[in-house]
Amino acid sequence: MMKKMMPAALVLIAGIGLAVSPAAQAVQSPAAAPAAKAPAAVCTVNDNGVNFRGGPGNEYPVLGQVNKGQNLNNRGKQGNWVMGDLWGGPTGVWIHVAYLNC
Repeated sequence: MMKKMMPAALVLIAGIGLAVSPAAQAVQSPAAAPAAKAPAAVCTVNDNGVNFRGGPGNEYPVLGQVNKGQNLNNRGKQGNWVMGDLWGGPTGVWIHVAYLNC
């Protein structure tokens, strides 16, 4: 009778050893999970009739206009220009920082 219980006990002990081994902990650790991407910063247009352009400067073509309260997901900055995606509108547009609250 003792011999039959011995293999079962060894399997149980071996299973417990795997569950708490460093390798098993690394797989189960929340720290090992990839970090979530941070949301983009949101800027809000602070005036009416603000031009958005195809590039970071007055020499780039005006693609359209937005009004006070329009939101933009900020994707980057070059000099005094912010590039981003207008909520419900064009993406990759540029607006001068003077017309944005970020």
